[in-house]
Amino acid sequence: MKKPPVRMCIACRNAYEKRLMLRIVKDKDNNISLDFTGKKSGRGAYVCDSAQCIEKCAKQRLLNKCFEQEISAEVYDAIKKQYSDKQN
Repeated sequence: MKKPPVRMCIACRNAYEKRLMLRIVKDKDNNISLDFTGKKSGRGAYVCDSAQCIEKCAKQRLLNKCFEQEISAEVYDAIKKQYSDKQN
């Protein structure tokens, strides 16, 4: 039996199965968004499906390191909004 893929959360640094995590993707046009399907093309970063990790990601601006570019506060706000909309 094949082992499921495991990814590390950029916020809490814990490893979980890929299907249990949220993927934040940067496409070729440098647009950054949450990828709920896990299938969008582009560079991906993974974060736990929890409000605490989403908040920590925004507060510590962790995507700047992952995507090696400056990410604006509006992008972090949009990610938090997308996450909260998904929860409702």
